[in-house]
Amino acid sequence: MKNAGKTAALGLQHVLAMYAGAVVVPLIVGQAIGLTSAQLTYLVAIDIMMCGVATILQIMNNRFFGIGLPVVLGCTFTAVGPMIAIGTDFGISAIYGAIIVSGLFVIAISKYFGKLVKFFPPVVTGTVVTIIGVTLIPVAFNDVGGGAGASDFGAPVNLALAFGTLFLIILVYRFSNGFFKAISILVGLLTGTIVAIFLGIVDFTPVKDASFVHMVQPFYFGTPTFEWSAILTMILVAMVSLVESTGVYFALGDICDRELDEKDLAKGYRAEGLAVILGGIFNSLPYTTFSQNVGLVQMSGVKSRKIILVTGLMLVTLGFVPKIAALTTIIPKPVLGGAMIAMFGMVVSQGVKMLGKTFQASEENSMIIACSVGIGLGVTVAPELFADFPKSLQMFTSNGIVAGSLTAIILNIIFNMLPSKKRKADQLANHQ
Repeated sequence: MKNAGKTAALGLQHVLAMYAGAVVVPLIVGQAIGLTSAQLTYLVAIDIMMCGVATILQIMNNRFFGIGLPVVLGCTFTAVGPMIAIGTDFGISAIYGAIIVSGLFVIAISKYFGKLVKFFPPVVTGTVVTIIGVTLIPVAFNDVGGGAGASDFGAPVNLALAFGTLFLIILVYRFSNGFFKAISILVGLLTGTIVAIFLGIVDFTPVKDASFVHMVQPFYFGTPTFEWSAILTMILVAMVSLVESTGVYFALGDICDRELDEKDLAKGYRAEGLAVILGGIFNSLPYTTFSQNVGLVQMSGVKSRKIILVTGLMLVTLGFVPKIAALTTIIPKPVLGGAMIAMFGMVVSQGVKMLGKTFQASEENSMIIACSVGIGLGVTVAPELFADFPKSLQMFTSNGIVAGSLTAIILNIIFNMLPSKKRKADQLANHQ
C-alpha cells in the first residue's frame, strides 16, 4: 500500500509538471478560433485524455511502435500558431483534416526519417521555431488587453492582472528550484485566477453547466476537411516536432543508460504519428514529447515506466471529467495573456538557443536565418501580398510559417548542401 501511494504521488508529480502545457494549448487555440464555452470544455477534456493515451502508446515497446522510455507526451506549442491560422482561414474542420494527414505522413516516413534529418539541421529547425514563437506574441498581447475586440480592451485591471501574473511567474522561476520551478506557469495561472475571482471578473457558468462525466465522441467538431496549404503547414510542424522528439529520446536514453538504434527511433516516431492521428479523429491536438518531464525524471532519479503509465492513466481519467476541464476555461484572458508572454517567449528563446552555434558554424547561416525570418514575418504581417498568385502557389505563400520554413530548407540546401568551389577547397585543404 505504501509503494502504491508513492507510485501515485510520483505519477501525479508528472501530471502537474505537464498540466499547464497540456491545457493552455487548447485554451489558446479554442479561444482564438471562437469556440463556445461548451466546445472549449470538450476540447480541453479530450486533450487531457489524449495526452494520456499518447503517453501510454509511447512507453510501450512492441515490434511496431513505442520508444519504451519514461517519456510524457503533450500538445506541441509549435502547432499553436499554425492551428490558429488554419482555423481562421478554413475553419476548425480543416485543422483536424491537416492533423490526420500529418500523422499518416509521420508513420509513412518513420522508417526513413533518420535519413531526412539532414534537411532539418539546427539552422532550419531553429529558424522555424523562432518564426512560430515570434508570430505568436501578438496573440498573447491581445489577451493581455482582455481579448481582441473586448469592450474593456486595455483596461487597467486587465493590464494589472496580466503583468501581475507574468511577474509572479518570473519570481517563482527565479527563486524556486526543481519541481516548483517546473510548474511556475501553473502557479501563475492559479494565483492570477484566484485574484480575478476576488475582483469579481470570473464567470463560473461553464463549470456549473459542465457534466461530471462524458463519453468521448469521434469527430465532435464535424467531418474533417482537407486543404493543401493547411496539410503542408501541419506536416512541417510534425517534422519539426520529430526533430525535437529525437533530442528528447536521446536525452532519456542517456539518463536510463540505454543506447537507441534506428529501429527504436522508428518505433518512437510511429507512436507519435499514431497519437497525432488519434488526436485528429477525436478532435484533440498534435502531440510531442515534453522536455519538462525529462527534467523531472533526471531530478527525481526515478526512471520507471510504471510511474509514467500511472501518469498516463491519471490523464485519461481526468479527460472523462468535464467539470475539471471546465475549471481551466474560466481563466480570464488577461491572466492567460500574461502567462502566454512567458510561454511564447520561451518558444522564441528555444529557437534562438537552437540557432546559437549555427552562426559560428557558417557565415552563410546568417543569411539563411535573416531571409527566412524576414519572409516568415513579412507574409504573416501582409498575407494579402500574394493574393494574385495561382491557388496552387498560394498554399506556399499564404502562411508565414510555411513560407519562412520552406525558405530556410531551400537556402540551407543552396548554401550548405550543394557543392561549391569554397567547400571543395576547404575539403581538399582538410584532406591534405
